[in-house]
Amino acid sequence: MVTLEQQQQRPTYKDTLIRGREFLLNRLAGATPHLVLNPDRANGGMPPPADLAARIKQTLDELKVTAMDQDGAKVDYAALRSSSAYAVYQEECLVKLQRFQPGKLETAEAQRAFWLNLYNALVLDAVVAFDVHDSITEGWLGLLSFFRRAAYIVDGQRVSLEDIEHGILRANRGNPYVPGTHFATVDPRRAWSLPLDPRIHFALNCGGISCPPVRFYAPDRLDAQLDLAARNFVNATVETSPESGEVHLSQIVRWYAGDFTSREGLIDFLIAHLPDDARRDY
Repeated sequence: MVTLEQQQQRPTYKDTLIRGREFLLNRLAGATPHLVLNPDRANGGMPPPADLAARIKQTLDELKVTAMDQDGAKVDYAALRSSSAYAVYQEECLVKLQRFQPGKLETAEAQRAFWLNLYNALVLDAVVAFDVHDSITEGWLGLLSFFRRAAYIVDGQRVSLEDIEHGILRANRGNPYVPGTHFATVDPRRAWSLPLDPRIHFALNCGGISCPPVRFYAPDRLDAQLDLAARNFVNATVETSPESGEVHLSQIVRWYAGDFTSREGLIDFLIAHLPDDARRDY
């Protein structure tokens, strides 16, 4: 929903460049404005934000039980397609999502948990919808296409995986390989941008082998869950050499090193999340 303040804003030259960039990238990726996985069916009124967010979380938890292993590392997509929870997610949750106002969730934790859950669910939904067999990198332009074509309508706005990660969860910092912020100043979706918590990088599952496992998050336990996700990912992917003092990083951490404030901030973060026996060596 566009506010009066946003309507009165005039796009700057920078906004024009951002809009042009997004138009070209979406066109290359085949991400048309009408390509969404929850097309508008004009169904019902506006759901209470907390109720729908909780219902989505409940449904996704049921999906995890029926279609994923205990750690969330493997997804049985055949079981996912036939799951009753998946049918509820598509036929009930996604329809209501069209008019859902995430900005009305009461806390930043509730909003961040909602977007993390929606991102991870959208990846699963898109793999099924796009009939991906081997890898999300398959087909024309691979990753660019998948992350821009996979999208939902939220409160009347098209929101893709790329939008959720960079525009919302990364405080509108933009894709590290694309210049500029993600949302233009006059983009109404910019109002959903959240303060950056770098631990989100260990909570988002992009559908690739090297990505963190699929997990879903609760607002009242979010801090502990994100800390556990960071510790698990660092423990599984970061290699340390106490003799030389070297720390070998995963590609995900390399891509988003700037989200940790500085090189020293990144190293401090990783050391703080190492297992106790490894952390003592630093």
